[in-house]
Amino acid sequence: MTETEGAETTATPAHDARRFRDALGWFTTGVAVVTTRLPGGAPIGITVNSFSSVSLDPPLVLWCLDKKSDTLSAFAVSTHFTVNVLREEHQEISSRLSRKGDHSLTGLAVVERKSGCPALKEALAHFECEVEARHDAGDHVIMIGRVLNFDYAKDGRPLLYHRGGYQMLPPL
Repeated sequence: MTETEGAETTATPAHDARRFRDALGWFTTGVAVVTTRLPGGAPIGITVNSFSSVSLDPPLVLWCLDKKSDTLSAFAVSTHFTVNVLREEHQEISSRLSRKGDHSLTGLAVVERKSGCPALKEALAHFECEVEARHDAGDHVIMIGRVLNFDYAKDGRPLLYHRGGYQMLPPL
């Protein structure tokens, strides 16, 4: 164990889930909504902050889905998904799609991607993916997608998540 200058640290056993989660909260993440289409045709989305790049060649990304999520059955059978990187103005969308129960995209401006998956029209970036792999990982499933298409806005500011709440970049 090393101490960081100016900060006192104390080792905590990794099995202390609450403190582990609090420690992870120090890592600021972006906020994204992952969308797919249910087998019956209805589009759905879920808020995630576990989005990350995996590989440039081939282009792969990942995100993680809690096994207790009410969207697990949909993402377990979907062949495609779209990752939508949210703008700082999208707090309401993020909050709505993070709650259990209603993952409908009704009322949101969406565009249909080539795969049939919806994309949030005003997102900062879109990554349309084909499912490459799903990996069991403790209480989550790691979803790896091969990026088929992507696009991004020329301007805007990302919605961030830090220590249990939404954050925004300071003005430049």
